[in-house]
Amino acid sequence: MKFKPGDRVQVRVDVPAHHCRTPAYIQGRMGVVERVHGAFRNPEQLAYGRDGLPEVPLYLVRFGQDAVWPAYAGTAQDTVMVDLYEHWLERT
Repeated sequence: MKFKPGDRVQVRVDVPAHHCRTPAYIQGRMGVVERVHGAFRNPEQLAYGRDGLPEVPLYLVRFGQDAVWPAYAGTAQDTVMVDLYEHWLERT
């Protein structure tokens, strides 16, 4: 596993021509790893009938709502949690 809980990460920006499990609204945003779920077969490969191997670590990442949605009117404590595979994350 490349990351651990508490690590600050940034979601990479990409507009792939293939199946993508990372929402566009979270790309480029910075967050904090909350939990390591483990390693799982890559769903971006599974979508095309491949075996999804090698397995890829999956993380729960917390983002401030105000960092994700610039016009967010809620409190600074509001967050959004997103499950993200390791190949979509970069260390900040």
